[in-house]
Amino acid sequence: MTGAGGAFEAATGDGPPPPDPAADPAAAGRRAAEVRVAYEGLLQIRRLTNTTGGDPGAVPAPWERNQPVRAVALALEAAGVPPSALDAGGRRVRAGYRVGPGERPGQVRVEWLGPPGGGAAQEEDTALAECARALERLGWEALLYRGPRRRRHLEVEPIPAPG
Repeated sequence: MTGAGGAFEAATGDGPPPPDPAADPAAAGRRAAEVRVAYEGLLQIRRLTNTTGGDPGAVPAPWERNQPVRAVALALEAAGVPPSALDAGGRRVRAGYRVGPGERPGQVRVEWLGPPGGGAAQEEDTALAECARALERLGWEALLYRGPRRRRHLEVEPIPAPG
């Protein structure tokens, strides 16, 4: 979503629902274009900063390591994984990923959440596996864990930079 001052913000799953292409194709198209430009910018940052050999696109850049929640959220949104969403009252209204800080610095937690009774718990194995594949292609290590009430989540960290 576009944040304060018009700056692009990747969907973390704790914001409003993204534009519905059926209800507002123009807004959905603008959002898709914003995500595409932000993702291409991220790849360009990688090419410019990851100069120690190998594929520069395969390793998170320093910017990503300093802002891992934003970087992981952008990677998932660019991969077409749907974010969860909240209504104005803070109630979860859509199933999808939720990205937040992990327990350790530089670590990110990815959950699959949805409205109560909406089936997100039954989708989480498949959905989190899709998230892990999308992140691993971009140089993030995504390990699956089982938490309280047997709900699963990913703990995500950037792979070590070469050098």
